[in-house]
Amino acid sequence: MQQQREPSASESYFWPSVWAIGLHVLVFGMLFVSFAFTPELPPAKPIVQATLYQLKSKSQATTQTNQKIAGEAKKSAARQTEVEQMEQKKIEQEAVKAAEQKKEEAAQKAEEAKKADEAKKADEAKKADEAKKADDAKKAAEAKKAEEKQLADIAKKKAEEEAKKAAEEEAKKAAAEEAKKKIVEDAKKKAAEDAKKKAEAEEAKKKVADEAKKKAAADAAKKKAQDAARKSAEDKKAQALADLLSDTPQRQQALADEQGDEVAGSFDDLIRARAAEGWARPPSARKGMTVVLQIGMLPDGTVTSVSVAKSSGDGPFDASAVAAVKNIGRLTEMQGMKPSDFAPYRSFKMTFTPEDLAL
Repeated sequence: MQQQREPSASESYFWPSVWAIGLHVLVFGMLFVSFAFTPELPPAKPIVQATLYQLKSKSQATTQTNQKIAGEAKKSAARQTEVEQMEQKKIEQEAVKAAEQKKEEAAQKAEEAKKADEAKKADEAKKADEAKKADDAKKAAEAKKAEEKQLADIAKKKAEEEAKKAAEEEAKKAAAEEAKKKIVEDAKKKAAEDAKKKAEAEEAKKKVADEAKKKAAADAAKKKAQDAARKSAEDKKAQALADLLSDTPQRQQALADEQGDEVAGSFDDLIRARAAEGWARPPSARKGMTVVLQIGMLPDGTVTSVSVAKSSGDGPFDASAVAAVKNIGRLTEMQGMKPSDFAPYRSFKMTFTPEDLAL
């Protein structure tokens, strides 16, 4: 909202002065019009106060004298009337002149007031124009400044975008170099790993081959030992049987007891050998471990039960020993044994170590 300006003293008396001047002009105009339209009066007749007496007898001289006096009086009255009329006209002319002068003064004042008003309006218009020009100049300056700022912002944004683009290109280039370097390193690493795996595979293959050879040799040696033990046991049994049949009863009994102990020892070795054939060595098996198994068998050599009587302290080794004995199934070599010889094998304990079960 614009603040209202308080009028100055000259502005406060301007319109009342104009109205007063206008009112005076109107009054003088009416007076002038009334004087202009006033009907012209007939010339005033001289007033002569004279008393005429009719004389009954007048002389001619007296009559002439009287006539002459009357004529002079008439002329004097006419001059007096003319003088009065001239005075009246002079007064009227002076009044008209005064009215015209006042009218001219009022017109002059009105003109001066008009000029002052026009000058004031022109000054106000000039000030308004100057203010408008100043405002336009200010707006133009602000517009120019805004335009310069906009151009500067555009240039700055463009520079930032170019810098960003350059940074992105640099980052892409660096990433590409890094990726290339990583690919080369990965290839080298993969080649090294492949070479290592290949070497490990060759080593494992060689180890497997060596273990297979060792196993084959051990199996062959074990089988040879088992065959030798079996043949020795059979030979001993045959010899014992022959001795029993050919000797005296006392000698036969002594030989039977001796041969029974030998046969029992041979069957223990046979059970260990057969258990070793089906044993799967657990990773935790170590030398020095000992497990005692409770084994139950039938006279035909069938293994009926296997349990841990005394643990080695390593569960996987104990379980592997139990499974190895169960895998024997049946020992056909025990068929035909005398009940007295088989009696110890119906339910017996046997000690196993990793060395006993080694393949």
